[in-house]
Amino acid sequence: MLALPAAPAPAPRRQLIVGTSLACAAGATFFGGMLALFMRFRQNVLSVPNSEWKPADVPIPEVPTNVMLLTFVGVFVFVQWAVYAAKRGHRAYVALSVGLTALLGLAIINAQAFVYHEMGLGLADGTYEMFFYAVTGAFLAFTIVGVVFSIVTAFRFLGGRTNDREIVTAHAIYWYFLGVAYAALWFVVYVTK
Repeated sequence: MLALPAAPAPAPRRQLIVGTSLACAAGATFFGGMLALFMRFRQNVLSVPNSEWKPADVPIPEVPTNVMLLTFVGVFVFVQWAVYAAKRGHRAYVALSVGLTALLGLAIINAQAFVYHEMGLGLADGTYEMFFYAVTGAFLAFTIVGVVFSIVTAFRFLGGRTNDREIVTAHAIYWYFLGVAYAALWFVVYVTK
């Protein structure tokens, strides 16, 4: 008697990648809306003669803001390295690259805290201050989520789930989103002032 061949393997389910992509799309619309409001309020204030949007005596420290932007280049290299190493089953390289990603995420958080300290703005001092803290604070919260995502990724992959490469790819997608969001934030808030 002849037996039928085995059924093909089921297609991999990509819930984590799809969910992360949808969350990143929602985050992109969130940041786009916040930056649009920031620019609109700035334009409304500047349309009044002899008015200023940003207080003249408040300097924006450009070195840490530029370093944060350049740090994302390293983050992109490390998250892509993690995806590459996960596809080949190199647990040690995944651990190293995800750990370095988390470390650079902490460096970005530290640089943003330094910007807050150097600017010395009060939250309720005016419209600029409120919008500045709303936009940069939201980015800071997203970055903290990214560091936690890195820790979860490291624990799941190094805990023995080496076949679960989906989380490493989702981790990379999230950090790419953060880098693009910061590039837009950097240009609107820190460059155009």
